[in-house]
Amino acid sequence: MNLFEVYLTFLSVILLIIMVMVGVAFLTLLERKLLGYIQIRKGPNKVGLMGVLQPFCDVIKLFSKEQIFPSVSNYYPYYLSPVFSLFLILSSWMVVPYFTNFYSFNLSVLFFLCCMSLGVYSIMIAGWSSNSKYSLLGGLRSVAQTISYEVSLAIILMSFIFLIENYSFLDFCLIQNYIWIIFMFFPLSVVWFIICLAETNRTPFDFAEGESELVSGFNVEYSSGGFALIFMAEYSSILLMSMLFSLIFLGGNLYSILFYIMLVYISYLFILVRGTLPRLRYDKLMTMAWKSFLSVSLNYLMFIMGLKLFLNIFLI
Repeated sequence: MNLFEVYLTFLSVILLIIMVMVGVAFLTLLERKLLGYIQIRKGPNKVGLMGVLQPFCDVIKLFSKEQIFPSVSNYYPYYLSPVFSLFLILSSWMVVPYFTNFYSFNLSVLFFLCCMSLGVYSIMIAGWSSNSKYSLLGGLRSVAQTISYEVSLAIILMSFIFLIENYSFLDFCLIQNYIWIIFMFFPLSVVWFIICLAETNRTPFDFAEGESELVSGFNVEYSSGGFALIFMAEYSSILLMSMLFSLIFLGGNLYSILFYIMLVYISYLFILVRGTLPRLRYDKLMTMAWKSFLSVSLNYLMFIMGLKLFLNIFLI
């Protein structure tokens, strides 16, 4: 790799991060407008044309406010955990399988699973280092929930690894030239979408941010820049999960406008679920993770392994 390729790779990473951040800004605007119309009100409509500049005003306000630290907090973990959280989510975007192959690589599925697993630590450290009982309870809930649903998520990904016989997300694009995976494994796509809701701490799984009993969950002591970073990490992960859903189940052709329409539609479903469903009870969340989703994903894993074995023995 010569110096020109290094510069090109660096430039492409910077461009990707900027585009993700712009997408996050307008996703927050879309959410506020949609929730407004669901609740029969307008939402942001004063700044710019129909409120289109509102996210940028929010960013300027949040990052220009004074940073306040609780006097009994553990300063460095408290300060660095939002930064680590956003860094992990932006690193996960490296798995986008562009055919230019600048930062797409052959073990991208494993890299994605590693980043998702490490994301638990940033939430746990943010909840613990604030030294508040509310944030600690929110962090513990979020960690238990994320770990429970990551098991099913990993097993579903393992099923598709057996199907395509590769660890690269690029092969998901290539295998769906003739038929989308959602038509073959529709129940798995529904389970994946619900797991994505749980992984991103969204309604009806927003126990970490239960306003009625935990004030605001693990981020209760954060304000200004720290809160903004946690917020950006959450919405970046929503966009990432929407992108992966389109990639794995809906054709995965990154050079088609349909791919990006599907990505926006999946993000829209995240918002629609938030405006529609109430919060689940915590025991029902755990029951669904360990009794329903785990059994469904394990059954599909056995089915796909048997199918591949049958094809290898009798047809090849």
